[in-house]
Amino acid sequence: ELVALDDALTELARLSPRQARVVELRHFGGLSVEETAEVLKVSLDTVTRDWSQAKAWLHRELNKTVASDE
Repeated sequence: ELVALDDALTELARLSPRQARVVELRHFGGLSVEETAEVLKVSLDTVTRDWSQAKAWLHRELNKTVASDE
């Protein structure tokens, strides 16, 4: 599962570097929306939107991996 997550994050970084960075900062770094916006120098709305889209994309990608393993 960790390999699949790493692969998915690598692909997300290729498609949307900022969304991947939001995931890194929020999920792995434990930063708040406000802190993430400050680090990335973007608005709160941008972080919120990127976080939501990235989570949905990662969920779909990881479910594809699980489904193909069955």
